[in-house]
Amino acid sequence: MKFLGNVLATIVGLFVFFMLFFFGIVLVAAVFGGESEAVAIKSNSVIELNLEDIKYDYAGKYEDPWINIFSDKKSIGLSDVINAIEVAKNDSDIKGISILNNESSLGMAQSKELRDELESFKKSGKFVMAYANSYTQKEYYLNSVANTIYLNPVGDMDFKGLSAELMFFKDFQEKTGVKMEVIRHGKYKSAVEPFLENKMSDANREQTTALLNSIWGSVVSEIASSRKVSVEKLNEIANGLLARTPEMAKAQKLIDVIAYEDVYHDAIRKALKVDKDEDYNKVNVFDYAKKIKTTSIVTDTQNKIAIIYAQGEIQSGEGDVNTIGEGSMRRSLQEARKNKDVKAIVLRIDSPGGNALTSDLIWREVELTKKVKPVVVSMGNYAASGGYYIACNANTIFAENNTITGSIGVFGILPNFSQLTKKIGINVEQVRTHENASRYSPFVPLDEKFKAVTLEGVEHIYNTFVTHVAEGRKMTFEQVDAIAQGRVWAGSEALKIGLVDKIGSLNDAIKEAAKLSKTQKYGTQNYPEYKKDFNDLLSSLPFAQSKVNFIKEEIGEENYMLMEQVKRFQEQKGVQAMMPFEINIK
Repeated sequence: MKFLGNVLATIVGLFVFFMLFFFGIVLVAAVFGGESEAVAIKSNSVIELNLEDIKYDYAGKYEDPWINIFSDKKSIGLSDVINAIEVAKNDSDIKGISILNNESSLGMAQSKELRDELESFKKSGKFVMAYANSYTQKEYYLNSVANTIYLNPVGDMDFKGLSAELMFFKDFQEKTGVKMEVIRHGKYKSAVEPFLENKMSDANREQTTALLNSIWGSVVSEIASSRKVSVEKLNEIANGLLARTPEMAKAQKLIDVIAYEDVYHDAIRKALKVDKDEDYNKVNVFDYAKKIKTTSIVTDTQNKIAIIYAQGEIQSGEGDVNTIGEGSMRRSLQEARKNKDVKAIVLRIDSPGGNALTSDLIWREVELTKKVKPVVVSMGNYAASGGYYIACNANTIFAENNTITGSIGVFGILPNFSQLTKKIGINVEQVRTHENASRYSPFVPLDEKFKAVTLEGVEHIYNTFVTHVAEGRKMTFEQVDAIAQGRVWAGSEALKIGLVDKIGSLNDAIKEAAKLSKTQKYGTQNYPEYKKDFNDLLSSLPFAQSKVNFIKEEIGEENYMLMEQVKRFQEQKGVQAMMPFEINIK
């Protein structure tokens, strides 16, 4: 037995040694990899605009420095890229920007802000050139800002207008016995319509059509301006699919050159006055943005405009780069409010909504902060439902034309399996001391009294939501209720009905915050700093992501996204202030 004990102790010791050795190697690699010197920018260089790894406005910052080291590769957000392009306008070493086979996860409002910055870069006298083997509509929208657009000879262009597709599950529920009990307020609260109907309601079709038309109108107006093609002509091209081949796209003046990539690089060499057989200097936008971000900038003022990023679904808890939690949001607002150097706050929102209680907690913190210093909201791709809830009481609200906002409405969903259990021969009985002692059970039919009580809670939250909007926007309850009912609006339409104050970017919102606080010289300070523990640190390591990558490879990116949506739906707790659908434009 002693011999076996020694063997076991040796095995355990070796296991512990190898585990410590492995984590030691990973730690050293992370530390020294994260501390690598910033890339040197050579003269006569071109920035390669690669956005593949950039999804969020804010890449996040953590209170624990070790987390920041391990998440270093994700430390650049879109706001950093836009700032880098702004700096590049006056950088004598940078002569132009190359958009090469660009693929990104950016939303339409984010693409709009980036596009505006590229347009400003062009006006500085420097060039923007674009090449792709094929263009989706979203990619072409961004690329159309370029001075010269190239397309592969055997490539294609997707330019056909926008559409939306919704699935309905009423018959599926009846056949399977799995039912979603829905409790809602708002005739437009279409997040739950697929569980109630077999087809799209007139109200839902109305709002979806209006939203798509508004977004498309914003897109084609900017393409028309850049390409010197009328909006009417662009709509004709989309209707007839008249740009589906490179030759057709060129004939319609949507692209300039049909060529292979080597010809494109030769054109850049010519613009830089570099010999055809020599390589030209280029720098990845990630490296350039990181250099700008980490370069020490000396200012003669301590004044700050705080930028608090709220991105993702609204959930309870701490929150992170992907989700909005009351922990990090309330702490950020409190810190910015108490910091004497912070003169005003910009709340950057990119959220379809989520938990109603969390939304109200954040709203309250904004209300308290507004009494101390100005709060300006900048809306990104979405600021809908709960996302609008936390925005409605700001001093000034900015949105882009193609921001999706509004959706002032709430709902609750209760999964019920009573028909399924009956079908397979399972009977559930309850014993209770009082009439209302038992909580909701998914294995017994929904009690009408319980449903009435729950509806009362939904109505209460809806009335609170509308009241907050009315007070924040200086409207009557009836005025808000008339444009609420869960209906979504594009930013351009939201401006007309008073849900937002101005159309503009994050930078416009920052300038407005400075103006309201009467601050002329200032820097910016980003929030939140998220609190993470050791388990979160481990989950950020590459090997922890292998499961996700494996599933994506097996079932495909789109199926994985659908699976994630179902998972998020199952995890929703409490009454939800959530946008009725998700829009992903390609």
